[in-house]
Amino acid sequence: MSQTKDHGVSRISPENKTRPGPPRDSERGTQHLPPWFHTNPLWLLLIPLLSQANPFLEPERIKAWVDEPRLERFSLCYNHSCTETAIVGLSAKQWAQVERLFRPKPKGPAAERKAIARAIGLLETLVAPLIGTQQDKALNFQGSLAQSNQLDCIDEARNSTTYLKLMQQLGLLRFHRVRDTATRGWFINGMPHTTAVIRERRSGLDYAVDSWFHDNGVAAEVLPVDEWSNGWHPPESP
Repeated sequence: MSQTKDHGVSRISPENKTRPGPPRDSERGTQHLPPWFHTNPLWLLLIPLLSQANPFLEPERIKAWVDEPRLERFSLCYNHSCTETAIVGLSAKQWAQVERLFRPKPKGPAAERKAIARAIGLLETLVAPLIGTQQDKALNFQGSLAQSNQLDCIDEARNSTTYLKLMQQLGLLRFHRVRDTATRGWFINGMPHTTAVIRERRSGLDYAVDSWFHDNGVAAEVLPVDEWSNGWHPPESP
């Protein structure tokens, strides 16, 4: 593994690393930790202190997938189908930016969905310097012209679900609750495609929260899952 500096934080770049997806905390053993961890475990005490004041990125070597995301510490996917993951955190000042998108408080579910769409775009912008996804393009942008750290729909859906759970922790979701991801296609209505989902509390209707159609930092598309499942794309989408 080689260590590099990126956006003011230390990163460990694994070489020839492969894994099917982000492991759960219970699936990671101590063999994944650096040798000095076992003799100097006190370094763990520094992580909460650092995360409270500034956005941060944990080194690759010591990370695990965070099953229960918190405002100051949560996991993200990138590089297609969660090939790469990172544990990051945002500052209270940054979360205040997200809260401002919900002011004044939405008066109904439709207004809240509009705020959710904008919040997803903002959170993508805030975390991008930490994981190097500033140049993430719409859809599955690959090939010789693609920048590193692109996101496919699996990455986008998993990250958006995490963002939604964090919005819920902030008390911003008054008319919706977070659901599991949904997948459409399976070669019937096109290629398989996955999205984050929220459920309107009053009506029980599910809505797709899909950030895959646009470049990094653009507001997500939010629409009924039934409509989304029929192969919906934005008019301007390729």
